[in-house]
Amino acid sequence: MKLNDSVALVTERIVQRSLPTRADYLARLEIARLRPPGAQRLGCANVAHAFAALPGNDKLRVVAEKAPNIGIVTAYNDMLSAHAPFQHYPDLIKAEARNHGATAQVAGGVPAMCDGVTQGTAGMELSLFSRDVIAMATAVSLSHDVFAGALMLGVCDKIVPGLLIGALQFGHLPTVFVPAGPMTTGLSNNEKSKVRELAAQGLVGRTELLAAESAAYHSPGTCTFYGTANSNQMLLEAMGLHVPGTAFINPGAAMRDELTREALRTVLGSEGFKCPPIGLVVDERCIVNAMVALLATGGSTNHLIHWVAVARAAGIIIDWDDFSALSDVVPLLSRVYPNGSADVNQFQAAGGPGFIIRELLDGGYMHADVLTTRAGGLREYTGIPCAAEDGRLYWATAAASQDESVVRPASSPFSASGGLKLLRGNLGRSVIKISAVPDDRHVIEAPCRVFDSQDALHRAFAANELNHDLICVVRWQGPQANGMPELHKLTPPLAVLQGKGYKVALVTDGRMSGASGKVPAAIHVSPEAAAGGPLARVRDGDVIRLDANAGTLQVLLPDAEWDARDALSMPEALRQANGLGMGRELFASMRRNALSAEEGACSWL
Repeated sequence: MKLNDSVALVTERIVQRSLPTRADYLARLEIARLRPPGAQRLGCANVAHAFAALPGNDKLRVVAEKAPNIGIVTAYNDMLSAHAPFQHYPDLIKAEARNHGATAQVAGGVPAMCDGVTQGTAGMELSLFSRDVIAMATAVSLSHDVFAGALMLGVCDKIVPGLLIGALQFGHLPTVFVPAGPMTTGLSNNEKSKVRELAAQGLVGRTELLAAESAAYHSPGTCTFYGTANSNQMLLEAMGLHVPGTAFINPGAAMRDELTREALRTVLGSEGFKCPPIGLVVDERCIVNAMVALLATGGSTNHLIHWVAVARAAGIIIDWDDFSALSDVVPLLSRVYPNGSADVNQFQAAGGPGFIIRELLDGGYMHADVLTTRAGGLREYTGIPCAAEDGRLYWATAAASQDESVVRPASSPFSASGGLKLLRGNLGRSVIKISAVPDDRHVIEAPCRVFDSQDALHRAFAANELNHDLICVVRWQGPQANGMPELHKLTPPLAVLQGKGYKVALVTDGRMSGASGKVPAAIHVSPEAAAGGPLARVRDGDVIRLDANAGTLQVLLPDAEWDARDALSMPEALRQANGLGMGRELFASMRRNALSAEEGACSWL
């Protein structure tokens, strides 16, 4: 199938824009790749330290027999439901390595926080920058430099982007990502949201709300909505960095352990195929494939920040114009909550990543001629993993959609374009996820109410001050202001107002959760208010027009009046409060050095 003209054009634009930075990256990769293996290159004392704790037979293999040694970087902790299953993965991997004459070591662990736990608290202000901490921890783990390949154990929001950014600093190593899968279906996401809205109105109490939340989040595995964590998994499939089809197999499934063993076999390669270095796999075409997969599935808006940073880590420069141009032509092929009512288990049952990737390849929306960690290339990722009676894995051909209310073919999509829009105007540049927003809410024009924190909005809602058409502006929420926390707790009150028939929208330089949905939200406004961006000029009562159809975000004031208005400075008391408590003191340099959201909010460039 011929590649779509717009996809080809965006790819070439990225290639040309990235020529110098990508060339520098590949030159560094090649220097590292051509060195002798670590056990032969390092001094004797270094080697002795590296392998002192290995069992005798493993030590013999890696030192005397020069067997490949695979580094495991794990995000295991047993507080995160998605990461708890990783506890026993290293033992499985080490045993499988021995079966193939290799060795494996846990090179290091990385922190992994749960946004669901910290949502709406001070701890959430560490969340975005935890991505860069994870990247640094990954680099520290691999810096022992005795590895022939690496396995990355992680699933959730900042963990996968952080692991990927860190792994790309060691782009000469073959690297495979190893997920744990989603928890089984509990209370439906729609029912959970209804209880949240009732709680926001004071119609149910804490007991009922906690019971609903506990029924939704109930066991080991990833949360079942299509938020940032599960979007991560879809993108890794589209980039060819998983064992094909691994993303959404439940932790307790019979083949889960065998898929983990297969990850080890994949990074080792096979006769006739050597798993390529991750820095060569992640090229401009691979990044475009990830962007296309995100748009085709209505994935998390957080990836308009994270994948910009991931691309930069490989010397590739992308921006929101690229996402917007792709969104104009990439069809929406799935509806998974909050972009529908299904959860990721239903998505998997309906066809899952294999179906989506096949439709995008056959429709000419993805690059087929890319490297992946597997011999069969990206076409291999259109298969569905299955277990034979003897436990061995095989991949079935993705069939037609098993439920067209969840996934559809490219010939009859839910929408002819993706669910993300770029907004431009005198308020800056912003993005909006419209795939779950009703058509009659794509344009909102109303007076605004300006808030300096999400708590201030909640207080105004509780005092019944917001019962009218309005646009809520929540500023001082960008990377430099307070680390750019997710503002997901704003969704219930705004959804209540919308349910009462008012036209409401959110405009913010902060983030919304990957679970943001039916309320129009212009997010990631750049430049942010704390950097002197336009939101610092907005005043209560200004009329704002958010037009997702035209792609505009405007304060409706004469240009001369708007240009003459002074930008407010971030209140010093607020700035100081944002930097104290919950370890926020340690992240001060990251806040000072953070790039804009459109530049990936990177603190390391």
